[in-house]
Amino acid sequence: MIAPSQAVVLTVNGQQTACNVNPRLLLSELLRDDLRLTGTHVGCGTGACGSCTVLLDGEPVRSCLVLAVQADGATIETVESVGTPNALHPIQSALREHHGLQCGFCTPGFVMSAVALFRRSARPSREEINEMMQGHLCRCTGYRNIADALMSVASAGGV
Repeated sequence: MIAPSQAVVLTVNGQQTACNVNPRLLLSELLRDDLRLTGTHVGCGTGACGSCTVLLDGEPVRSCLVLAVQADGATIETVESVGTPNALHPIQSALREHHGLQCGFCTPGFVMSAVALFRRSARPSREEINEMMQGHLCRCTGYRNIADALMSVASAGGV
């Protein structure tokens, strides 16, 4: 039996979007497949890797664990809303300057969690940064450069 579609309205990166979705559609699938916001990466599909992290009403969530219908009425921010290629966000600039990325697969999730962290605290401590990073897997950098990049942003007074 095919599940009936359900209407959802959400604001994604400042644009209100209305669509009909299957009740079992994941938010990550809606973002990537329907809205073509492919910066949200899906790595493990279980929430362990953090690559699919987006902000839902300002809080970081694993979009592979959230149903699209659960986001009805919410505000979603994806990595596409953070900086541009010609005007990087301070977090993105710091990651580049400190070699805090290599393959880049995990980077969008780190960026979105870091954005949320810096909104909560303009100058997070190394401990707060390390705690935030525990929710993300990176197979390339070893995390030190990522932490150094975020500490440089904190030392400069935040974003």
